[in-house]
Amino acid sequence: MALLDEITYPRDLRHLEQDDLPALVDEVRARHIDVVSQKGGHFGASLGVAELTVALHYAFDTPRDQIVWDTGHQAYIHKILTGRNEELPTIRTQGGLAPFCRRDESEYDTFGAGHAATSISAAWGMAVGRDLTQQDFSVVAVIGDGAMGCGLAYEALNNAGHTDRDFVVVLNDNDMSIAPAVGAMNKYLTSMITNPAYNKVRGLVKEALHRTPGGYGDVMEELAGRLDESVKHLLTPGLIFEELGFRYVGPVDGHDVEALADTFSKVRKMKGPILVHALTQKGKGFSRAENDPYTWHASGPFDKTTGSGIKKSGGLPRYQKVFGKGLIQLAETDPLIVAITAAMPDGTSTDMFDEEFPDRFFDVGIAEGHGVTFAAGLATQGVKPVVAIYSTFLQRAYDNIVHDVALQDLPVVFCMDRAGVAGEDGPTHHGALDIAYMLAVQGMTVTAPKDGAEMLALVRLATEKNDGPWCVRWPRDAVPSDVPDLNEIESVEPHTWEVLRKGSDCAILAVGSMVLPALEAADVLGAEGVKCTVVNCRFLKPYDRSVFNEVMRNHPTVLTIEEGQVVNGFGAFMAKELNELNLKTAPQMSAMGLPDSFIEHGARKDLLADIGLDVEGMVTRIRTLVGVKPASLMETA
Repeated sequence: MALLDEITYPRDLRHLEQDDLPALVDEVRARHIDVVSQKGGHFGASLGVAELTVALHYAFDTPRDQIVWDTGHQAYIHKILTGRNEELPTIRTQGGLAPFCRRDESEYDTFGAGHAATSISAAWGMAVGRDLTQQDFSVVAVIGDGAMGCGLAYEALNNAGHTDRDFVVVLNDNDMSIAPAVGAMNKYLTSMITNPAYNKVRGLVKEALHRTPGGYGDVMEELAGRLDESVKHLLTPGLIFEELGFRYVGPVDGHDVEALADTFSKVRKMKGPILVHALTQKGKGFSRAENDPYTWHASGPFDKTTGSGIKKSGGLPRYQKVFGKGLIQLAETDPLIVAITAAMPDGTSTDMFDEEFPDRFFDVGIAEGHGVTFAAGLATQGVKPVVAIYSTFLQRAYDNIVHDVALQDLPVVFCMDRAGVAGEDGPTHHGALDIAYMLAVQGMTVTAPKDGAEMLALVRLATEKNDGPWCVRWPRDAVPSDVPDLNEIESVEPHTWEVLRKGSDCAILAVGSMVLPALEAADVLGAEGVKCTVVNCRFLKPYDRSVFNEVMRNHPTVLTIEEGQVVNGFGAFMAKELNELNLKTAPQMSAMGLPDSFIEHGARKDLLADIGLDVEGMVTRIRTLVGVKPASLMETA
């Protein structure tokens, strides 16, 4: 019988002998590969922490001891070991397991994740809360080396380090930048550092030196401290963490599960803030992921024998691919254009730009705030920065957008991928708020294209005008139609709307991805005798006042439709503008958009249908507004 068959929860794991752990690691890694090869999902990160995950749950008394996983990319094996193995094939599907950690999914998910570098701050809060409520348990934050580039991580370390509270941080370092420190000497040093007897003797010696008469003790203690610091300078890479107040343990071999279990068992008994530095290999156990961890960070379904992806045949390219190609064309004729992203060159397709213009491409890492202020600095020098960041991640830089870009009226172009419903990655990745938060920024030009060609036209216009902050948003989806070469795409007049269809019963003010579905809905309603005007509101702010005034004066009903939060969104903005017209006979106005609640994970198409942002939902809503029955009901009446 396989070991994994005997394990439902970590308490079952802790009944194993320590020398059984390597075999268990092999089994959970195989389980992870089996599921992701069929379903797709985040891949390499969990493979790299298989030993680490097993060792943590073996050494610590979870869920009483609380482990906080950063981001959650690496949490698949954690889910396997914490009562969710049978459900794992449902991950990222509607109604199934969440792609990241969620408090409402399991008591073992102590803190929700999805955005990077939150684990240390959250875990530190738990540790302080534990002490304030006079409880006794361990708190462990697990963070990757990539997330350590985020300033939030260092803010937390700085806050936590210079205290005497018991607190453990595990640095999962899969960059292998400190590989020379691994080996027999490192194992020896780590063993000494974590040995309870060593730590006891170290404390007793310091105490004895301090009690030495005649002041000699203080001198000797100082000399011993200097010697200790010198040794750390020479032999350990953890001086920065020691200076921040953490006792540094490591680096340790992150793929020696027995040694890890032994180390964590000792660390659990140590006092004060501790940082354990574990060296791992992303994609460990799957050779293709080991050799190309970047590509295999996440994947669709694949053949686990050949590694070949199982993809749908044909189809139109995604928006980000069209953007990546178009940005290169813009940069070929304008040497001042540069591209900036925050650890997502592949996801935003700015990696294509990097290949062509490496000196004009800047990946700032998981540091969105820095990336935006960096762009502001570039703009002061006449450079034209194009900042490509997912909508949900740009939220983290909102203060920088307001104070460093908008307040100074600097020409920075924000290109927001994954705007609206992002699909299987769920509520942490849906770009629900960007319309609302960008509309609120003074001086921000807010745009949303109806298709790929209009997207490129708007980005081109933004770089050409170069007269203040702009933003362009697009969904995580394929473009709805073929996109011609940039040189063949017609220019868009600034601040104009596009009337695509005229009617008299209802006007639909549609934004971005909702424009073409609105046209389809108008066709359905037209067959039922309901005549709809459809407007492509590609400029949300400043908007086309001429078309707006005409629509509001000549339609009894107006419906706004946006793939963004309806609260304080475009519809709310238009309602305010309508009120200021002071019309004697104002139209009935209604707004459709994302609900005032977090949307779960699932296929983008299914989620949009569930919240009514598809053709059927639009038709149903307009029928209600104009007071007509569906044609099928009218026939049976």
